[in-house]
Amino acid sequence: MEILIKPIITEKMTSQAEKLNRYGFVVDKKANKVQIKQAIETMYGVTVKSVNTQQYVGKVKTRNTTRGIAVGRVNRSKKAIITLKDGDMIDFYSNI
Repeated sequence: MEILIKPIITEKMTSQAEKLNRYGFVVDKKANKVQIKQAIETMYGVTVKSVNTQQYVGKVKTRNTTRGIAVGRVNRSKKAIITLKDGDMIDFYSNI
C-alpha cells in the first residue's frame, strides 16, 4: 500500500509552509496517522511534530446534457496536514 499519493501545492498550503511549517498531502484512505508519519519521515528525512487528517466524502454531481440529466460521483479522498519540527523543511521542487 502506497501511503502518500501526492502533495497539495496551493496558495494556502504554500503560505502555511512558510509561516507555520505545515505541509499537505493526499494520502491513502486506509492509512492512519502513525503510518503517515513514518512515510513522511522516511521519504523526506524530516522530523514530524504532528499529523492531522481530514476525510472528504465523495459528492454527487449532476449536469444537464442534450440527452438529459447526467449524474456522477466524485471519489472519496483523505488529506493529511503535517507539522514539522522547527528547522526542518520539505522542498517539493528539488527533484523536477
